[in-house]
Amino acid sequence: MRAEDGHYYVVKFQNNPQHLKVLANEFLATRLAEQVGLPVPATEIIGVTDWLVQNTPELRIESAGHSVPCKSGLQFGARYVCDPFEGQILDYLPESMFDRIKNAETFAGMLALDKWLGNADGRQAVFWRKAGEKKYKVSFIDQGYCFNAGEWTFPDLALHGVFYRNRVYAHVTGWESFEPWLSRIEKLSPQVIQDIAGYIPPEWCDDWEALEALVETVIQRRSRVRDLIAAFRESSRNPFPAWGKTAGQTAAHAYLM
Repeated sequence: MRAEDGHYYVVKFQNNPQHLKVLANEFLATRLAEQVGLPVPATEIIGVTDWLVQNTPELRIESAGHSVPCKSGLQFGARYVCDPFEGQILDYLPESMFDRIKNAETFAGMLALDKWLGNADGRQAVFWRKAGEKKYKVSFIDQGYCFNAGEWTFPDLALHGVFYRNRVYAHVTGWESFEPWLSRIEKLSPQVIQDIAGYIPPEWCDDWEALEALVETVIQRRSRVRDLIAAFRESSRNPFPAWGKTAGQTAAHAYLM
């Protein structure tokens, strides 16, 4: 959807088939990612009027053979990472082209954030470049399943919240590869987290006290991120084969891959 500010947004509606709470999840998780310096879309609260829904046939939700109008009111909007008329946006990039990702090191930072916020889905990303640019940038989208979607729990399974290709973690040689994002998470002010949550519209939560409890858990989990990354490192997937190697050894390993 195109908003009054002239930008295009992917808009999630309150009556989406996933859960009402995914709007709150998207808002809180994406703004926390932005706070620690990770490449994520700009987010806004989008007001959708009854008139627009009634006069736009496309604003319907199709699910399990049923079709219902999108709900009017305040919705979640994630701005397109690149104006579709000014560049190219891909949701899939062949592994052979991963060396053309300009900011690939941020995959490690996003892993730290996903472990912190209990993303119960695989990590979603888009790759984009403006006209005339040779390299792509990655932006991380779709934070709806942080906090285990509508459950607001933290199962903390080792393979939750990770990208489906190990290649994006080929540069990881140790804890320094997760910087500066890991330290920013661990040192992030509780007041900043609370302030971001305070902007969430009440109609996105069926229980305001539950949101307050969620925020308190998020604050407490800052100290657990290293342990959660370590559990992934020790999993059968072996995601960090270069752990403990020098930069030269890592480059040679990546070339062989």
